[in-house]
Amino acid sequence: MHVYLIAGAAVWGFAAGLLLVPRAAYRLAVPPEEPWAAACPAGHPIRGWLGPSRCPACTQAPPAYDAWYAPTRATALAAALASGALAYEVGPHPELAVWLLLVPVGIVLARVDLVEFRLPDVLTLPALVGTAALLGLAALLPAHHGSWPRALLVALATGAFYLVLHLFNPAGLGLGDVKLAPTLGLALGWYGWPAAFLGTFAALALGALAGLALLLTGRSTRTTPYPFGPFLLLGALTALLHAART
Repeated sequence: MHVYLIAGAAVWGFAAGLLLVPRAAYRLAVPPEEPWAAACPAGHPIRGWLGPSRCPACTQAPPAYDAWYAPTRATALAAALASGALAYEVGPHPELAVWLLLVPVGIVLARVDLVEFRLPDVLTLPALVGTAALLGLAALLPAHHGSWPRALLVALATGAFYLVLHLFNPAGLGLGDVKLAPTLGLALGWYGWPAAFLGTFAALALGALAGLALLLTGRSTRTTPYPFGPFLLLGALTALLHAART
């Protein structure tokens, strides 16, 4: 039964990575205060939010478009791996459905942050409300394995912690990161405070290592900004997998 659960989760992740992630990421990856992208780089209109980012009218896209068109399969594979790993560690508990729904949202956010250095409110704020509500429903089911009140408390603490970091270093940690943090705090707090501490430490450590690597290779300076959202998400996923296993 567990094998079918893992396979089903992986299929969900791959399908979500193909259908839910690419076009949404393309349309949302715009500078602040600009409307969502409604056309491809060549000017052809793009409608809807589902499907690939590649414009069907661009039959011979120039190499500059590859930055958007190439990652479709990669994001689908990443979503499949993350979803399968979560199913393997979490097992048949109702909170697994919440984590699987968060996978494509997290990949869209990471993709947008890597391109535009921002985490759009249109995803971070609904993700927070939706995760809190869905975990509340999961807590009503007998097979759940976590604590909803503790998740809410950890979310508040996590948001406050990252807000303090933002106030001390606004150039290194944006408000988008602060708005994303409570959602990740909900997920980690569901399993306990140690999971939240591990997720926070992992995110900060991964971000610091990436910054050091960029600095040593000459690809950035001490003042060069880089997106922290992907490290927040990766740190949370790492801690979530560890906490669900224990």
